[in-house]
Amino acid sequence: MMTTNDRLDRLERNEKQEKARLLLVDDESQILRTLQATLASQGYEIRTAPNGLDGLILFREWRPDLVITDLSMPEMSGVELCREIRTIASTPIIVLSVREQEGAKVAALDAGADDYVTKPFNIQELKARIRAQLRRQGAQQNPINKSVIVGDFAINVPEHRVTVRGQDVHLTPKQFDLLLYMAHAPGKVLGHRDLLSAVWGANATGQPEYLRVAIGQLRKKLGERGEQYIQTEPWVGYRFVAEPEDEAG
Repeated sequence: MMTTNDRLDRLERNEKQEKARLLLVDDESQILRTLQATLASQGYEIRTAPNGLDGLILFREWRPDLVITDLSMPEMSGVELCREIRTIASTPIIVLSVREQEGAKVAALDAGADDYVTKPFNIQELKARIRAQLRRQGAQQNPINKSVIVGDFAINVPEHRVTVRGQDVHLTPKQFDLLLYMAHAPGKVLGHRDLLSAVWGANATGQPEYLRVAIGQLRKKLGERGEQYIQTEPWVGYRFVAEPEDEAG
């Protein structure tokens, strides 16, 4: 007969088996060892790579659920790694940066990173950001809405597909989430904090560069009407206009 301890052991094993796979990429071996030990103790399955090139090879072979990468590395930088991953997958990416790497941090967000943590970082904060990214990824994989059709836009949630006036627009996960959120409130002004909280989580409300970079990327991908579709309300936020007046009718 199975004892209570046996049941608890089986439950713990099952929970760990259900945990996500994390790929850690950093050329600092001490950071890799520390993160590997800490996150493995949470039940995550961990693999590591000492540089961006090895990280990309391992990503293609293993297909992790989330990537944590440093920015400055030999062989291939974290920014290049983000860009390469985004050509083949929408896997969440968290970058690790130092305060002197503001330009590289913005470049990483522009290349498709979803979040960043500044070194030296609090491990509890990193754990929380990992959980948040995995929750969002899970929500995308189990969507409630099949599609949103408004104005010039058709947004297919399960297929992660956007068409504007019949033309496909290829978006990163965060760009998609941002557009989807705004498409649920066409014509309304959405504040900076609301958008940051809805798309990046409550901890991101003090990180306006997330939103600024994503809005700029999204406008570019929407083409010459980008700034008509996503209009700036100075000091307040942004307004999504699904069918600009000069194109209506």
